[in-house]
Amino acid sequence: MANRILIVDDAAFMRMMIRDILTKNGYEVVGEAQDGAVAVEKYKELKPDLITMDITMPEMDGISALKEIKKLDANAKVIMCSAMGQQAMVIDAIQAGAKDFIVKPFQADRVIEAIKKTLG
Repeated sequence: MANRILIVDDAAFMRMMIRDILTKNGYEVVGEAQDGAVAVEKYKELKPDLITMDITMPEMDGISALKEIKKLDANAKVIMCSAMGQQAMVIDAIQAGAKDFIVKPFQADRVIEAIKKTLG
């Protein structure tokens, strides 16, 4: 059975890019969210195996959403997505429990490598 993944990013084209990479590699995208608050709700509803989480989003940012999801499920697997120059935020995210991070613009092989590593 394919691993079920939730994609979280405020930019629709970024979600589309990740969805494309994932589906081509045999993963099932079970949902998408455009901000952290929606991501938390979708996590409760969909119980995905893994989340790709953008760091900077309106309403609730990725790190806040990560912390909320970790409260719901300590074993949640979250990979953060960051733009260049967000190293400090990436460190915060790893400390908050993110498993890995990928940098935009996304490189398909790096995305898949991070997901395989995280899902073990």
